[in-house]
Amino acid sequence: MRKFILQRNYWKNILLKMKIDKKIKSADEIKDMVRALKKTGKISVLSVGIFDILHPGIIRHLQRAKKQGDILIAAVIRNGDVKKGPERPIFDEQLRLENAASIEFVDFVCLVDNKKSLECVKKIKPDIFARGESLKKRDEQAMKMLEKEEKSIKSSGCEIYATGNISSSTNIINQFLDLYSAETKKYLSKMREKYGAAEIIKKINGLQDMKVLVIGDGIIDEYHYCESMRRSSKEPLVVNRYLRKEVFAGGAFAAANHMAGICNEVKLLSVLGEKESREKFIRRHLNKNIKPDFFYRKDSTTIIKRRYLEDYRSRKLFEICYMDKGDISKKEEDAVLKYLRKEVSKYDLVLALDFGHGLLTEKIIRFLEKKAKFLAVNAQTNSANTGFNMITKYKKVDFGCLTELEARLSCHDEYGSIENVIKNLAGQLNTKNIIMTRGKYGSMGFNSGSGFEYTPALSSKVVDMVGAGDAFFSFAAPCAAKKMPMDIVSFVGNVAGAIAVGIVCNKEPVSKNKLLEFINTLLA
Repeated sequence: MRKFILQRNYWKNILLKMKIDKKIKSADEIKDMVRALKKTGKISVLSVGIFDILHPGIIRHLQRAKKQGDILIAAVIRNGDVKKGPERPIFDEQLRLENAASIEFVDFVCLVDNKKSLECVKKIKPDIFARGESLKKRDEQAMKMLEKEEKSIKSSGCEIYATGNISSSTNIINQFLDLYSAETKKYLSKMREKYGAAEIIKKINGLQDMKVLVIGDGIIDEYHYCESMRRSSKEPLVVNRYLRKEVFAGGAFAAANHMAGICNEVKLLSVLGEKESREKFIRRHLNKNIKPDFFYRKDSTTIIKRRYLEDYRSRKLFEICYMDKGDISKKEEDAVLKYLRKEVSKYDLVLALDFGHGLLTEKIIRFLEKKAKFLAVNAQTNSANTGFNMITKYKKVDFGCLTELEARLSCHDEYGSIENVIKNLAGQLNTKNIIMTRGKYGSMGFNSGSGFEYTPALSSKVVDMVGAGDAFFSFAAPCAAKKMPMDIVSFVGNVAGAIAVGIVCNKEPVSKNKLLEFINTLLA
């Protein structure tokens, strides 16, 4: 009897899987199907979502949607276009497709792109688009964009049906699933009660009119992917086979791209090599609202950091740097100073990215300290300058940002408390605002008025740490320049950093849309 039951259940599961698989179509197949349904007079209804977890709110939303027509289609957003932060989606897109297809009254499901909100609705062109109320819980600017998209959808002949107020998956996930530690949940609860997502988003939107000058070392990041073969027969080394490469605009170029997402006017000042400038590539990879001004270093190449990676797990094997060591020449320095004398007073914020590669000389630093309205500095320790590029070469900054290691090296204090280190450093820099990033431990900020602010890390999924510190700095600095409280400055920086560690190198900037969506998700 037991054997019979097991066999029966096995075949039931096979049939159920076949039924689910029949429902899963491509977006193009769904588009053709909708067009054919229109000719027969049948009404198609489309719902778009993540379908990470199924709960009563989603079921009710889909039930109401189904009643509006003959065929209900659930469009599942692909992994790369889910904008709920680095911890989402919880389940892979294939499992989420099967999740939606397992609902009896859903007729078909498909995987869709959602880089632009509701672009799949325009592509599929259903008779009715069923909208959940969670789409309405956005900030003011996102709402305006959504309304514009909805007008476009209506003009194409698609009706929009609101299914009413339903429970949010994000609220349920935040409340019942252990995506974050107890300490992080407590911190997020405090930020939710003190400010809430809407207030923080309003403050970020208020940065758009800030005029920013980004000055610093521009870097071309190259990732060369290989696969290991065997040990060489002649030398004690492993031979790798070359596969492919990716090239990114890093350093000050990446910082400018981050800034351009939240500030409308961004000026970029950097130095390129006269020999091999890569200028066309760089200009192609800068945001449209960035106005670059480049100076050229004689007998040199633009800085290139070429990393070789094992392809299967993207583990870095070794790195080669193409760069000149030492400061730019006096002639080049004079040209930069002449430019700054004319330009610097026009900007609300000067963002200095000092990688220790020669652009930010002592004279240029002294000038910026004296003339910048608000000077934010990130001075980095790397393999080219360990022990020689300390942030303490700056005597007066308005906002400083560095790692714990860089802070300890600057203070010559390896084992002291981090509170003493950061307070000591704030004194040396003559600054009221400073943040120390601490990797998986988050960050610690210090304001001379409000004291210390501890912020936990907001992501456990790390794809690549290259560029994450630059993203943190690029978003935290304008918040500090706008005189936001240190807990908000640190929170926004950590949100940006959490998104950045999920991106390969500087493949794309942290977009404002992703930043605001993640804040909404965290504080829902």
